[in-house]
Amino acid sequence: MTSSVKRVSIPKNGVDYRGKVVLAPMVRSGELPSRLLALHYGADLVWGPETIDKSMIGTTKRANPLSSTIDYTRTPSNHSRTPGSAVKESYIYRLHPARESRRLVFQIGTSSPSTAVEAAKLVAPHVAGIDVNAGCPKPFSTSGGMGAALLQKPDHLASILSALVKEVGEVFEIGISVKIRLLETAAKTEALVKKLCSTGITGLTIHCRTTPMRPRERAIRDQLHMITDICRSEGVACVMNGDVKNKDEALQLMQEFGADGAMIATAAEANPSSFRTSEEGGLLPWREVVHEYTKIVLEVDNKWGNTKFTLGQLIPGKSEVYKKVTASKSYIEVCEALGLEHLYEEARGVDERLGLSQFRDATAVGKAKCKNKSAQAASGRPGSERSIEAETRKPLSERGVGSFNMAV
Repeated sequence: MTSSVKRVSIPKNGVDYRGKVVLAPMVRSGELPSRLLALHYGADLVWGPETIDKSMIGTTKRANPLSSTIDYTRTPSNHSRTPGSAVKESYIYRLHPARESRRLVFQIGTSSPSTAVEAAKLVAPHVAGIDVNAGCPKPFSTSGGMGAALLQKPDHLASILSALVKEVGEVFEIGISVKIRLLETAAKTEALVKKLCSTGITGLTIHCRTTPMRPRERAIRDQLHMITDICRSEGVACVMNGDVKNKDEALQLMQEFGADGAMIATAAEANPSSFRTSEEGGLLPWREVVHEYTKIVLEVDNKWGNTKFTLGQLIPGKSEVYKKVTASKSYIEVCEALGLEHLYEEARGVDERLGLSQFRDATAVGKAKCKNKSAQAASGRPGSERSIEAETRKPLSERGVGSFNMAV
């Protein structure tokens, strides 16, 4: 007689992490266009960037007809410092219901069960799951008791997960999960994983590094078998993270360590076609990836700063195109630098909507002036001042030159 494998029930609107290769949550590199690009190349699920609960609370939710997105915005806290000027709202989070909703996991940064629940309820109708960040080692997260700071308070972290399971997961019928790091000892990691798996979560991601470790340090997989065994015994899907370079390697590591899923981070940041298997052609040339990314950012009117940052990650730093793109100030300049003439019309429209046309116009005027001065200098006639002087030329004595000579 064979015993059945225990599994936490996957809610109706949730998603099972088993058998999935997914995009990791990354600040800036996990914004909407990057998620859509990862899905385009074969990611099974995508995590959004860590979003702090308090930044979501109080946002205005709007359906954007131009980009077909749902936008969560808020007025900047310093808007009162510039009276009389138009107040431009800041995007806190954007998602695309039609293209990613049932494959999107919203990752929340929190240190409180109540604020976590309040913020999660805002996006719960539009995502497949809520994931708690309990692994970010950066001060902006840990200083507020969030991220990796939660690893030192297992009971408190468990209370946050339990609250989300009961008040968000069960109500909206989506899964709740958590992303953690390794603790100082295997015994501590084991105790933590057991505690978290008992809260009703559907998934747990283990980043195979300790809190002090940096991305350049090699991931530690010695405890992975132990962690996957615990998760399996509790019916919780276990996703591994750390030094996963592509989908082929992800599938191989899942088989080797018994993980249910794998998460790709920095490799996908550099080239999202890492989600393609070798049978599908594997990694694509950067130009093809950048072309696809540019199409997507224009379709969703992406924030200019985020687009420029991401292009800087996707384009090789030593190429001439990199220099042109990083010096650009508008979408039309990006398309010119990349030779994407067929996207010019869309780029001009986005520039107009985002207020980038003014930079384009200013740059054009500046270049024209520079060119004009160069031409004048080459001809020995520095512009209108010389012309006016020629028309009103007076004898040397009347211009004071004679008296100057006498004084000498």
